[in-house]
Amino acid sequence: MQYLPLFVKLTDKAVLIVGGGSVALRKAGTLLSAGARLTVVAPDFATEFLQWQQQGKAELIQGYFQPALLDGKLLVIAATDNDLVNAQVYDAASARNMLVNTVDDQPKCGFIFPSIIDRSPIVIAISSFGTAPVLARRLREKLEALLPQHLGPLAELVGRFRDNVKAKITGFAARRQFWETVFNSDVVRDVQANRLPQAEQKLTALLAEPQSLAGEVYIVGTGPGDPELLTLKALQLMQQADVVVYDYLVSPEIMELVRRDAERLCVGKKAGAHSVAQQDTNQLLIDLALSGKKVCRLKGGDPFIFGRGGEEIQALLPHNIAFQVVPGVTAAAGCAAYAGIPLTHRDYAQSVQFVTGHCRPDGSEPDWHSMSRTNQTLVIYMGLMKAAHIQQQLISAGRSSAVPVAIIENGTRREQRIITGTLSQLADLVTQHDVSSPALLVIGEVVSLQQDLHWFGQRAQAAVFAQPLTHIA
Repeated sequence: MQYLPLFVKLTDKAVLIVGGGSVALRKAGTLLSAGARLTVVAPDFATEFLQWQQQGKAELIQGYFQPALLDGKLLVIAATDNDLVNAQVYDAASARNMLVNTVDDQPKCGFIFPSIIDRSPIVIAISSFGTAPVLARRLREKLEALLPQHLGPLAELVGRFRDNVKAKITGFAARRQFWETVFNSDVVRDVQANRLPQAEQKLTALLAEPQSLAGEVYIVGTGPGDPELLTLKALQLMQQADVVVYDYLVSPEIMELVRRDAERLCVGKKAGAHSVAQQDTNQLLIDLALSGKKVCRLKGGDPFIFGRGGEEIQALLPHNIAFQVVPGVTAAAGCAAYAGIPLTHRDYAQSVQFVTGHCRPDGSEPDWHSMSRTNQTLVIYMGLMKAAHIQQQLISAGRSSAVPVAIIENGTRREQRIITGTLSQLADLVTQHDVSSPALLVIGEVVSLQQDLHWFGQRAQAAVFAQPLTHIA
């Protein structure tokens, strides 16, 4: 992070602008809207500057920059069309440890102007650190269309109640839970409909109700790794949680979307190395929820497809703990799509079977004959350690040794690898290419389409990560 985002109170603070043209004018308008006291120095001034001088909003000095003009100023903006003058302003201000912005010259900026979305008192700033201002502006335009106009009045309303809420409700977590209730209530709808007196009455009634800290658990599937595959519901609950309990399979990019001040607890779970036993994870969820926490349990893929989400919910039920389940894009669907492998195809596979490479609790073998049918796609989760055994049993059960297979490592992620071959080569492919978890095995005739549809996987990967995926045949 090259710049620290800050919101600076400029009311009646002295700011110097060097330059009187259109570029300086745009900066001046932004600063005046924040209440700054402007001094502008330039040989000539745009008409608006003269009008602001008449209105007492700006002091104009006709002439050229002198370092003495920096005295008593909080911020300095160099906005001339002369690079030498701009550099002189930057050097003089920097020598005094003053914050200076040189327009359209990012290396000579101690601070930068972001693109602003104004829903006062809600203000959103977007910046590219001066490297791509047009891109930042386009992002602002998209967010402007998404953010409703009633955010400002809503913020003003709740701001008037802030002291009362703090006086009645003890503890940050309890207050935050109260405000979450408010923002999910009819108060918001009344503000949106410009029924402000009704909204205030309902907010008063909510505050008068007895307050209790009720815990809840969110079982959330995060998909195979690409953060753009998250559902809106998943993102919403990730932002509401007090505590996030996560596995190693949850990608770092997704963890970056968790609420900044939420406590984060890793419960491990890598193939062959479960750092926290499942029963201990279950008890952790129970203890956190009973203490009044909003707990977000993040799982790679989908929580109900080899994610043990059902077991965790069963553990919550005897304690009457409220829960929500948010499905995720399962690894089979996500990884196959990014690799360009259709799981079903009218000519190649009329069914698909998801299985796990882990042994059953009683040690019994799966139904290899049902898994070995032709015209069926077999997707095996957590199958790396058992690759040789899987290969042997499928061939013994009648599956052709020449049937295509794909190993998808880190599917949908930046470092995705696709390794293809035949069933007879499966174990050797895992060893030769040093495949590591997370990885998915796809076995079936549909894998033969991967070469023809490889462009799809490349395009999907490039669209998200702006780099080609790795493919090994």
